[in-house]
Amino acid sequence: MQESSLLSQAVQDIKSVNPIHGKKLDKSLGEMDERYFRKAEQFLSKYESYASTQGKDMRYGIESYLTMLDGMLGEYVHFMRTDEYRCKSSADAYASVYSDPTVMEPYMHGLLFSQILWKHHYKIYEFFTSSIAGYRGRVDNYLEIGGGHGLYLSEAINTLGSDTRYTMVDISESSLQMAKTFVTDGDVNFVLSDINDYEPNEKFDFISMGEVLEHVDDPKALLETLAGLLSNDGTVFVTTPTNAPAIDHIYLFRNEAEIDKLITDSGFRIKDKIGIFSEDVNKDVGEKNKIAMLYGAFLERA
Repeated sequence: MQESSLLSQAVQDIKSVNPIHGKKLDKSLGEMDERYFRKAEQFLSKYESYASTQGKDMRYGIESYLTMLDGMLGEYVHFMRTDEYRCKSSADAYASVYSDPTVMEPYMHGLLFSQILWKHHYKIYEFFTSSIAGYRGRVDNYLEIGGGHGLYLSEAINTLGSDTRYTMVDISESSLQMAKTFVTDGDVNFVLSDINDYEPNEKFDFISMGEVLEHVDDPKALLETLAGLLSNDGTVFVTTPTNAPAIDHIYLFRNEAEIDKLITDSGFRIKDKIGIFSEDVNKDVGEKNKIAMLYGAFLERA
């Protein structure tokens, strides 16, 4: 791993508690380029500043990340034994996770760390950041659904600029509070609501929805809701994983083809897409062995 003071210390702290996962991080980060290490340092520096405003520090983020890993291990064992996710409905997820700050807050901090520590998360993030620059000057209003920690929203603001109007809708008060303090780059309308109940006064030129489809009972209905919120020439960026058990994952996508079909059946056309497995395997091996894959795509109306 190349030298990056905050990143190196974070990985060392993780290795001291979970050496097996630490070895995986060493291997993954050993494949990264200089751009990654610059971005990682910027990200962790911003996290450190954000955490201090909450009376927390880097160690809290690392502890939250390790707690999240422990929870995911339990979900993975259940998934491999039963071939299904443990969480059965969005109502269950809301009751046990989203409405409980004692669960949701550390979970969001842990997920935030995964954006930079997990290779497949980082590569999807890079796919978004490298592509959204092409929309500069073309987006009057931007909607983020289930924005969570606000990392993607922050990137959109920095790229699209102050002439764009920004809205974030999330069902979790904890997520909104985190985004409000993490996203310091622009003026955002934060809305606490289920997206199916949200009734804006305008259509949106760009809608981003990262890792939400797996959290709902009916992902097709959700995509159709997005279509109703999108302007005629608008674009949707969506991500979702396959075979990725977690405490709040409900809908199980088993392979990339299932996601493609859902998208086209919902009235969209795929403009560009990418799929990254969490392990270094090819598509056939990954799908056969139920290795988690993160899928990302830019969509337009069919």
